[in-house]
Amino acid sequence: MGQNQVRRLTLTVSPRQEGVQVDTLLRRVLGLSGTLVKRAKRTADGILLDGQPVWVTARVRAGQILSVAVGDPPGASGDIAPAPGPVDIVYEDGDILILNKPAGVAMHPSPGHDLDTLGNFVVFYYHQCGHSPIFRPVNRLDRGTSGLLCAAQHAYAHEKLKAALHTPAFQRVYLAVCQGTPPRAAGVIDAPIGRAEGSSLRREVRPDGQSACTHYEVLSVSGGRSLVRLVLDTGRTHQIRVHMAHMGCPLTGDFLYGTETAEISRPALHARALALRHPVTGAAMEWESPLPADMAALL
Repeated sequence: MGQNQVRRLTLTVSPRQEGVQVDTLLRRVLGLSGTLVKRAKRTADGILLDGQPVWVTARVRAGQILSVAVGDPPGASGDIAPAPGPVDIVYEDGDILILNKPAGVAMHPSPGHDLDTLGNFVVFYYHQCGHSPIFRPVNRLDRGTSGLLCAAQHAYAHEKLKAALHTPAFQRVYLAVCQGTPPRAAGVIDAPIGRAEGSSLRREVRPDGQSACTHYEVLSVSGGRSLVRLVLDTGRTHQIRVHMAHMGCPLTGDFLYGTETAEISRPALHARALALRHPVTGAAMEWESPLPADMAALL
């Protein structure tokens, strides 16, 4: 969607909504936050009733069409520089972008990595197709983790999807190759996670940590390793890696919580499936990404 085609939401006023203020419909029916209503008010043609600019205090009549701009206005800019790089798009529409992230690529720029992250590559792609150059990931993956993630195409979709995280309306399934075999074929790891003493990177299970819950199921066992399916109720930093190590089955190749191996250059973790409710249409959508070759070789 180009910058000259700002994303709009529309509502045909029903007889039951006769006489209701525009502001009420924007917030309660279309689900805009106060911030997004204010931004639409500042945007040229941001709020239209039957195609004409309207005050949010105006009252509507049945049959009228209310329209509001939720996309970024022309000239919007983000804080990530564009740089060419691989962008594996699984699905795209005017509201969401589903990506298959390769292992070894960080999500966002950091010191020493200004132009080689997924954010740089997506912003470059946006520039190429005339889209607003703002990268809005909904869920995040560690540098070493491969697989599916969702980015919102505008602030409205981002708000809706972030609110759905860790609910049935936004579900993620991971596959991990672990050293050893969990004591039970399936179970729940409910153990709080916090920052490890003296480390800015490492996390650990600790009583004063944030609540963290991971559901696991062993799919197969071979050569002293297990292929495990994991679903998260929470999204703590390194949650799967910490919980599996805590259970005595660290991820294969995990330099931080297990042991490095020449067989794989990263922790063996892959975001296998992603299911969500579309932020605008409400449709149930689901995608899958096959197990990468480096993880499959471990088994």
